Amino acid sequence: MLPALLLAAFLQAGQPPSAPPPAEPEEEDVTARERTYEFNPIQAENEIKVGRFYMRRGSWKAAAGRFEEAVKWNPQAAEAYLLLGQAREKLKEAAAARAAYEKFLALSPESKDAARVRRRLAKLPAPPESKAPKP
Repeated sequence: MLPALLLAAFLQAGQPPSAPPPAEPEEEDVTARERTYEFNPIQAENEIKVGRFYMRRGSWKAAAGRFEEAVKWNPQAAEAYLLLGQAREKLKEAAAARAAYEKFLALSPESKDAARVRRRLAKLPAPPESKAPKP
């Protein structure tokens, strides 16, 4: 009722109603800024746990993102590379899976999972050869 009265008062005075105040600027998108990573094995382990959760739900892309975060927090986290390779393989990203598996084997060549990872690497398509001209 009150807005109608105000509008009527403005119309009688011959002045149009004033425009609403401009909206406040949106908050800065914090995710757009680049994050700096420092060695943090606890954060890496948390990322791995969340990534495993996503894997159980079949959310391979979300899982892969968490494992990538984990290796940024702890570049020596062999488990994260193993899981990242599995997630990338499910996403049909053979080159990324191969890179993750190779990093896992470099970090943990004597792991109980090493033989299985080598078999998976053998089944992945070979990386494309460079198109360098042959002499």
